[in-house]
Amino acid sequence: MVKRVFIVLASLWLVGCGERSWRTAETHEIMPPLDFSLIDEDGQSVEAEDYQGKVTLVYFGYTYCPDVCPITLARLSGTLNRLDDDVRDDIQVLFISVDPKRDTAEVVKRYTNAFGSEFIGITGDLAEIDALTNRMRVTYEYEEPNQRGDYIVTHTSAVFAFDREGEAQFLVRDSHPISDAVADIKRLVAEES
Repeated sequence: MVKRVFIVLASLWLVGCGERSWRTAETHEIMPPLDFSLIDEDGQSVEAEDYQGKVTLVYFGYTYCPDVCPITLARLSGTLNRLDDDVRDDIQVLFISVDPKRDTAEVVKRYTNAFGSEFIGITGDLAEIDALTNRMRVTYEYEEPNQRGDYIVTHTSAVFAFDREGEAQFLVRDSHPISDAVADIKRLVAEES
């Protein structure tokens, strides 16, 4: 009887090994592929297809963000720095602004340059940003401007990971240990090689 239970448990374990499961949050079944028409940090029109061929990490934020964006991007930069150079060469990070009124191509380029060569700033008009965020079910909201006209934009702090074909795979939250993000990113790059 014990031997039979062991065989059943071993079989179930082996079946589970064949499934794709990430240490972070699985998104493959619930997120659409990456799809957009926006403007890159050099002022050029770009499509999501232009970024196929590398593992793509996507973060929605804005350059005037006082805390969440710089902390998340610095953490992501630190995560990428834990990877070997050849792995990092197969990764790109798209920083997509949800504040196109203030975040011109030049502004996002200056901002992303502070985090590393893998970071690429993306902007566009509000309708294009809304089309992408609605498609990906990403929310953001503008708070009331202060007396100087400055305002805060509340937004998600998740980093979305896409494979080389632009298919969603997982997302990394602030609550995930960096070691889990490193393992998942490294595995995604290795699976796609």
